[in-house]
Amino acid sequence: MRHKYSGRKLGRTTSHRRAMFRNMVTSLFEHERIVTTTEKAKEARPIAEKMITLAKRGDLHARRQALSFIRSKDIVEKLFTEIKDNFEDRKGGYTRIIKTGVRRGDCASMAILELVGYEEVIEAPEAVE
Repeated sequence: MRHKYSGRKLGRTTSHRRAMFRNMVTSLFEHERIVTTTEKAKEARPIAEKMITLAKRGDLHARRQALSFIRSKDIVEKLFTEIKDNFEDRKGGYTRIIKTGVRRGDCASMAILELVGYEEVIEAPEAVE
């Protein structure tokens, strides 16, 4: 029994799992929305929220802590300038998980992990005359 063991292993080694979450969080801040399995989204959410909290702090040490996890200077710059401004007056709950059903191939439950306030731009089709 796994009583009092926190976190999911997701069938990966520690280094693989850590690298996967780094990539997921980087992609989340780059695209502001990612599609993944529900279990991975639930594990990536606290990491992403911690990065946003670091960005809200905004000092040099917080930037270096974010860079030690994200490792992409462009994404960290976006996090500390654009994304931070969207959540300035919010005390928590920066991300949302939307369940989308199951994946056809292996019946894994899928979800969308997105930043709160994400708006998808949909262009209207051109009218044919």
